[in-house]
Amino acid sequence: MRSVAITPAGDASAHPFTLAIDVGGTGLKASVLSNDGTMVADRVKVDTKYPLPPEGDGGLVATLTSLVEPLPAADRVSCGFPGMVRNGLILSAPHFVTKKGPGTPVDKKLFEAWAKFDLATALSTALGKPTKGANDADVQGAAVVKGNGLEVVITLGTGFGSALFMDGKLMPHLELAHQPFRKDETYNDQLGELARKVKGDQTWNSRVREAIVCIDALFFYDHLYIGGGNARRIDRDDLGDALERITIVDNTAGILGGIKLWEVSD
Repeated sequence: MRSVAITPAGDASAHPFTLAIDVGGTGLKASVLSNDGTMVADRVKVDTKYPLPPEGDGGLVATLTSLVEPLPAADRVSCGFPGMVRNGLILSAPHFVTKKGPGTPVDKKLFEAWAKFDLATALSTALGKPTKGANDADVQGAAVVKGNGLEVVITLGTGFGSALFMDGKLMPHLELAHQPFRKDETYNDQLGELARKVKGDQTWNSRVREAIVCIDALFFYDHLYIGGGNARRIDRDDLGDALERITIVDNTAGILGGIKLWEVSD
């Protein structure tokens, strides 16, 4: 999807513009946001291709650079990434160290290439704009939390993501995805897209309900937000009383949260 409808934005008060990039295991998406979080262009999107090294022809940085070319010029860049990100460095890239995508064997060379890769600096150099990077669930959560108490965000897509906010402040990222969940498998193993396809929506929904119970017992959250591409598959009627403390959010939050990475330092 590469066509872009641009909204006139000549008013200087709409700046700074933020190029918001959402890196996913299935698709790479981007748009440009005005300073109030309004999209000034439709999203552009391409499928995620595997294998996916960080650099080189066909690598993530080159692919993203090509993806965002049709978008209006931005003043700064944010990037949500599905893994552990700290100070712009990639500490884990579970989807992208595999040979052919999630569920396939890990490639040693890809593992080494992604280890501590400075994604923020690489994108800043390629795009010529200051860039910040963070975990994709953290970015999505920043767009939807209300700032009331302990709010937990989980994302259900190619894999499982999570984020924690206390009174609206992002807490240190925890990779809940790779912690034991059930039957000697992780949350990622049991709730990712591959598991959903193999087991079907009914079994997958049962697992989601069990995960919600476990997460509540762990965090005693005040509110839970569920996003990601598979959030739309959740059977709301099956959540019972838990639904009162749950909000299912639109997947566009992965883009709209991009501006929040910059607000903390503005």
